[in-house]
Amino acid sequence: MNNANSGPTASNSGAGINSALSNQAAVAKSVRDALDGKSVVFVGIMGVGKSTIGRRVARLLDLPFVDADAEIEQAADLSIAEIFEKFGEPYFRSGERKVIERVLKDGQQVLATGGGAYMDAETRKTIAGTAVSLWLDADIELIMQRVMRRKTRPLLQNPNPRGVIEDLMAKRNPYYAEADCRFVSHDVSRDTIAAEIVDMLNRKLNPGKDPLVNQ
Repeated sequence: MNNANSGPTASNSGAGINSALSNQAAVAKSVRDALDGKSVVFVGIMGVGKSTIGRRVARLLDLPFVDADAEIEQAADLSIAEIFEKFGEPYFRSGERKVIERVLKDGQQVLATGGGAYMDAETRKTIAGTAVSLWLDADIELIMQRVMRRKTRPLLQNPNPRGVIEDLMAKRNPYYAEADCRFVSHDVSRDTIAAEIVDMLNRKLNPGKDPLVNQ
């Protein structure tokens, strides 16, 4: 009896998975078509998950993923912390601006930027002309859980890291709010967050259109 029931159950489950994947692919194609060659650029405070989530969004959209901080480190042959220590923040921000401008000339992609990148007016202008900007936001508790896992963030080499984050959020959130769209992260799997972001991008870029029609 159990064996007889197991066949249809497995088959139905497989059909459901295939349908979900098909729907996800249709939504992703709808987003890519609407982007019309533009990139997607993640902005937001450090630790919010721009690189982790951005990489998954890129996979769903079948686009290359680029991490701006990694590009900066490669160009300088130094870590971000070492650049801050040796040359200071103004030098770093200047290099960051140039790297982001160069990277965005390389074609359509998903780009994760550092927490301070979007404060620069020239960088905001570059992103506005070549990409859809997405503010990945989260509450302070979730951010603190994430940033404290890494001890290499230059701006957090401080006896009161929470105070630093709160101060940065107060100063930077008004700039992040200029982004084309905002997504508030929450405590679910990263893959779920990525799928929700792709759905949000589709609603933003294709208002009133159903990507599942005419599949």
